[in-house]
Amino acid sequence: MSTSLNPGSPAPAFEAPVVGGSYSSGETISLASLKGRSVVLYFYPKDDTPGCTKQACALRDGWSSIQKKAHVFGVSIDSVKSHEKFIKKHALPFPLLADEDKNLVEAYGVWVEKSMYGKKYMGTERSTFIIDAKGYLKAVLRKVKPEEHLDLVLAELG
Repeated sequence: MSTSLNPGSPAPAFEAPVVGGSYSSGETISLASLKGRSVVLYFYPKDDTPGCTKQACALRDGWSSIQKKAHVFGVSIDSVKSHEKFIKKHALPFPLLADEDKNLVEAYGVWVEKSMYGKKYMGTERSTFIIDAKGYLKAVLRKVKPEEHLDLVLAELG
């Protein structure tokens, strides 16, 4: 697990099942297959919860501005089936990665201890990584607020 990911460092390689966008459900993609174009990899805690839905719908609503600049992938530890429902319910135009084995959340250092109502538990920190066309981190946005996410991503993509 790496928590020292900084702009300029290589993005951790990954392979994961993808759902939505132009992909067949459950098809596997890798970071290596995306080289040549910027990638927005945004990690969120759970499909169809209030903050995650707000974040995903903001990206959907700003899609015309983003799609020309980068591939966008939402990542959570939810299943392919859960992602399919989330995409359909909210008409999300971008694909989601199913990280059920937690390889991506751990590689990107976003599987962290959280606290709610005094109880500690492990969960996904809402974070976004913008990866350049050569596979290096351009920006690392940690503890993103759902309502600010789209503007931050657009600012980083230029």
